[in-house]
Amino acid sequence: MLVNPTMEKLKSLQLTGMLKALEEQMQTAGIAELDFFERLGLLVDREVVERENRRLKTRLKAARLRQAASIEDIDYRTPRGLDRSLIASLASCSWIASGKNVLITGATGAGKTYIACALAQKALREGFSALYKRVPRLLGELAFARADGSYPKLLKTLAGTQLLLLDDWGLTALCGEQDRDLLEIIEDRHNLKSTLITSQLPVESWHGMLGNPTVADAILDRLVHNAYRIHLTGESMRKIRSGEKPEAGQLIGGSAPAPPGFSALEGQPVA
Repeated sequence: MLVNPTMEKLKSLQLTGMLKALEEQMQTAGIAELDFFERLGLLVDREVVERENRRLKTRLKAARLRQAASIEDIDYRTPRGLDRSLIASLASCSWIASGKNVLITGATGAGKTYIACALAQKALREGFSALYKRVPRLLGELAFARADGSYPKLLKTLAGTQLLLLDDWGLTALCGEQDRDLLEIIEDRHNLKSTLITSQLPVESWHGMLGNPTVADAILDRLVHNAYRIHLTGESMRKIRSGEKPEAGQLIGGSAPAPPGFSALEGQPVA
């Protein structure tokens, strides 16, 4: 068997997973004891894993998450009223498949962004697309896009993302066309794609933050009534950990019950 030409062909075909697996097999003692189809199966499995990893890397890069967070590292030890079963349910990503939303509220330093990024990272691992945006900067991007003619293209990008993470919602009251911009984004996604929002303001205060009462009603009606809510309580995690030596993989945590009419365990409307 001419091994080198075969390896060159695998390289030219960009079958890097199979190439790596073949190189490893050639250095593995006792590999000859496996039959042809067993060895071929190992090569194919490695190629599948390699391609999945490349796709995940691409999705992670496109998502531009603010923090490198993961569901597995969430800290449940610090008292936050964190419902482990709710987080486990959200980690299944069934809420994304059905176009529901998640609203995370709590004081500054409570860990909202970390949990949001952890949920987004899990979605990326499950094959969904995601995109992180800080609301103050997004509003600036929308205003600039309207001026240079790229507004429809930006709205299309936001509408096409399976999970849109809007961080720092409600830092300042909206003015001008900002509330209508948000309505366009939320309307395009309503019951089709999922939106994950973090805010220092409780949901009950969002209406006053939005400038136009009619637009505010429309936005909240589309956001809140099919959303899971996570409310983080207690002291700032930054303050709590300021005198501690950080441990590898430690994370900020918090939780709240599912919204009325929804089951936290099943992620479906309660009959």
